[in-house]
Amino acid sequence: MADAFLTRLGKVRLLARLVLFLTLSLALATQPVAAQSLLRDAETEALFRDMSRPLIEAAGLRPENVQIVLVGDKSINAFVAGGQIVYIHSGLITAADNANEVQGVIAHELGHITGGHVINFTQGANMATSITLLSLLLGVAAMAAGAGEAGAGIMAAGQQAAMGKFLAFSRTQESSADQAGASFLNKAGITGKGSLSFFKKLQNQEFRLAIPQDDSYARTHPLTGERLAALENVYKSVPSWNAVPDPDLERRFQRVKAKLSGFVDEPRQTLIKYPETDTSIPARYARAYAWHKSAYPEKANAEVDALLKAEPHDPYFLELKGQILLESGKPKQALDSLREAVRLAPDQPLISALLGHALIATEDPGNFQEAKSVLRAAVARDNSNPFAWYQLGIVYDREGDSARAALATAERYSLEGNPMLALTSAQAAMAGIKTGTPDCLRAQDIAMASRGIIEQSRDTSGAKRLAKAEKRIPPVTTCGGH
Repeated sequence: MADAFLTRLGKVRLLARLVLFLTLSLALATQPVAAQSLLRDAETEALFRDMSRPLIEAAGLRPENVQIVLVGDKSINAFVAGGQIVYIHSGLITAADNANEVQGVIAHELGHITGGHVINFTQGANMATSITLLSLLLGVAAMAAGAGEAGAGIMAAGQQAAMGKFLAFSRTQESSADQAGASFLNKAGITGKGSLSFFKKLQNQEFRLAIPQDDSYARTHPLTGERLAALENVYKSVPSWNAVPDPDLERRFQRVKAKLSGFVDEPRQTLIKYPETDTSIPARYARAYAWHKSAYPEKANAEVDALLKAEPHDPYFLELKGQILLESGKPKQALDSLREAVRLAPDQPLISALLGHALIATEDPGNFQEAKSVLRAAVARDNSNPFAWYQLGIVYDREGDSARAALATAERYSLEGNPMLALTSAQAAMAGIKTGTPDCLRAQDIAMASRGIIEQSRDTSGAKRLAKAEKRIPPVTTCGGH
């Protein structure tokens, strides 16, 4: 009997750990993905904006408030983690056959946003926690009364019930997002064929991995077969089922997919996927990145020159030409291509930031004023680019404006999630910036926000670092420049 009791108790502990692990994992999924690598690319972000806009509008959201962000992760996944941001793994883009499949994924994730599923996560967690705590209390009470096995059984049953309740809650959310996403596609007049084909792709992957298909009870998502059956009726009953996908979006998607392959895959894999016998634009695009990564600038330039011969006024080909020259140690030669790219795409701050970097890299003081101008324009359009702030800080430092160099550095560290260095830099900036100016107010905002983040940390070492910083840096609360 003692052995049976210990075995049962061991199972209880295991189930408790599983519940705790699941809860913590899902809780972490609702936090910003600062720990993951975000891939920034002007062409990709423009494509995401254009392919998602009709879906965002169909969802009743404002396109300017929704972001589609690319995460450097080879797994096939997409998720939302609070706010109106959809994160798409690079592996999903490379796995998708066409733009319509990605639109189906975006529509599903928008369903999570409009359904408030990240916010409502606590509701499911609270239900599971309540069941867990109640079963633990009843189990302990039974054990205290001398019914050890009965108490362990109550606790084990409670843990299983809590897990089942939570998983059922998650499956309900996924089914709801499926239906919402289908309605957004239909309302936007976009066919659901891509959505279904991508689900079939996932189902085939499950078959290859021998994932059971007969019981969804222990899963966070409904069975893929169940989802396909539910969505087929919704998609095939509306006129948009036979809508023809936008050929321009498809052309752009194939370019971005190839470009991404060249950027994230091993060069050998890229050259197998896009052999030199393939002279299409996507293939040349992929190989240009592969050769550049492999330190073959002549071959990379040859591919880009072929692209520019086909489309001489494409800003993204010009951007790549400039990038290859810059990163090959030829910043002066990169300027003409990058200047032309900025002229052709003035609304692309990432290209402007690259031009600013090239201007600084020439080490020619005559280029610094232009660098400051294009970098200030870049951060005005996109102030969430730490690289642009870093380059702007260099320009200010070269000009001898240490206060604004410190402010640009504070912006950079704030974006990179380093509140201690952001606080240090912001306070240094405040010491040299005139009171009441916009730069003064911005430095104060960064300092207060960074201090708040540090003080909220329950990490003892963080508290010690704050104490040391306060001793090292005067407690500047107002700007002191003239």
